[in-house]
Amino acid sequence: MLFAFMKILDRYILVKYITTFLFVVFIMLLVICVIDYTEKNEDFITKHAPLNAIIFDYYLNFIPYIFNLISPIIIFIATIFVTAKLAARTEITAILASGVSFNRFLVPYIIGSALIGISIYYMYGWVIPRASKVRHSFENMYVRGRYYFDKRNFHIKVGPETYVYIESYNNSIHTGYLVTIENIKDHTLHSKISANRMLWVPDTQKWRLEYYTRHTFDNMKETSQKGEFLDTTLSLQPKDFETQHMLYEQLTIDELNEHIAVLRERGSEGVEPYLVEKYGRISYPFAIIILTLMGVIVSAQKSRGGVGLKIAFGFVLAFIYIIFVWIGRSIANVGNMPPEYSAWIPNVVFSLIGYIMYIRLPK
Repeated sequence: MLFAFMKILDRYILVKYITTFLFVVFIMLLVICVIDYTEKNEDFITKHAPLNAIIFDYYLNFIPYIFNLISPIIIFIATIFVTAKLAARTEITAILASGVSFNRFLVPYIIGSALIGISIYYMYGWVIPRASKVRHSFENMYVRGRYYFDKRNFHIKVGPETYVYIESYNNSIHTGYLVTIENIKDHTLHSKISANRMLWVPDTQKWRLEYYTRHTFDNMKETSQKGEFLDTTLSLQPKDFETQHMLYEQLTIDELNEHIAVLRERGSEGVEPYLVEKYGRISYPFAIIILTLMGVIVSAQKSRGGVGLKIAFGFVLAFIYIIFVWIGRSIANVGNMPPEYSAWIPNVVFSLIGYIMYIRLPK
C-alpha cells in the first residue's frame, strides 16, 4: 500500500536504503557471532552446553540484542553508502536539476528510517526483552555460573506500611530464615510477625511462615499468638532474590513500568537504571531518523575522497553518538542526571549538529 503512493524515484532510493541496511546488518551480525563464539567456546565445552541450547537458547536470542545495539552505526553506514554512491554517479545532481528539491529528495530516507525505527521500537520494547530472558538464563548456567543470594540481614519495604527483615535467604530452595514482618503506621509499630522460616509455596503463590509468633500492639496493650504455619501474601517473590544483573534488559515495556512502580512503592534505591532504560527505548527510534538524515547530509555532495572516506567519517560520528549515549546513561544511573535528559540530550545535540550541516549544505 505504501509503495503504491510512492514515485519511482522514492521506491528506487528506499529499496537501495533498506537492502543495504539489511545486508550490512547481516555481515556485522555474522562477524560478531563468530567473535563471540570464539570467546565463549571454552566455557561451552567446559560446562557441557548442548549444541541445540547454544544455537536456539543463546545465539538465536543474542542476534536481536546485537542488532539493536549496532543499529545506529549500521543505519549511518547504509545511508552514507547509498547516498555517496548516488552522488558519485552524479544521480543526485540530475535529480536536483530536474526540479526536485533537496527536502523532497529526503522523503524516501525519512520513510525508510521511520519504518526501521518503528520496527526497532517494537523489538526493543517486547521482542528483545523476551529473548534476553532466555539468553541470560543460558549465560547463568553455562557462562557466568549459577547465582547465589548471599546478602545477610536483608531489609525491604514491601508495602506502604509493611517491612520485611530476613537474616539469610537460600534462593535454591526459595527459603528465608529468621524472618520478621512489621506493620508500621505513623511511626508506630502496630503488629509484628516473627518466624523461624519463610518458604515459597508455588501452588498458592504465597509465603508460608513456619513456627511463627504474631505480636499485636494496641496502645500500651500487647497480645501474642503462636502457630506452626501461616500463609501470607507479600509484594515479594522469589525472583526478587535472583540476580539483578542486566534485569532491565529482560523486561518488556509493560513489565518495566510495573517494576518501576514496585520499586517506588517500596522506596527502594536503584530505580534510575530502569527509568533510563524506559526513556531510552522511547528516544532510540528517533535516533534512527536523525542519524539517517545526518548521513544523507554528510554524503550528498560528490567528493574526491570517495565513498570510503565518507563511510569512515560516518563511523566516527556514529561512535561519537553511541559514546554520548552511554556516558549520559552512566551519569543518569548514579542519579546525577534526570533519566529523561540522558535519553533525549544526544538526540537534541545531534539534531542541532545535523541542522547546522543542513543549512551549510549547497542545495
